[in-house]
Amino acid sequence: MHKCGRCGGSLRRIHRSFAEHFGYMAIYRCSQCKEKQAVPRPWTYHFGPAARCPICGTQRITKLKTRDRIDPMYRGFLSLVERLTNGQLYHCRFCRVQFYDRRNIVLAEEARTAREATESAPSAPTSV
Repeated sequence: MHKCGRCGGSLRRIHRSFAEHFGYMAIYRCSQCKEKQAVPRPWTYHFGPAARCPICGTQRITKLKTRDRIDPMYRGFLSLVERLTNGQLYHCRFCRVQFYDRRNIVLAEEARTAREATESAPSAPTSV
């Protein structure tokens, strides 16, 4: 059973409108707080500011220099377009699939800069 991210209540699947059928695979409503949560379709992962896995949608991906012959390549029309527009080769560690994407990895870069900022900041002396 799915749980609400806001209050922890149980989610129930609700009907989608005609327009929502194209963008979402399912829409859930919380039984306690009545908040809606939608599950996007996989093709929507190709639009946005950061590179994402085309299967599971995670942003925890790694960049590859050359193609790995063991893990499969993601095949699809949008992946072909990404490759032809000088997309970079990425690998999803959860799906174990390789794919091309024109966007950069955002979450890893933000985490690295935040970690470097905290490491480079001098620690305050403690007074006793």
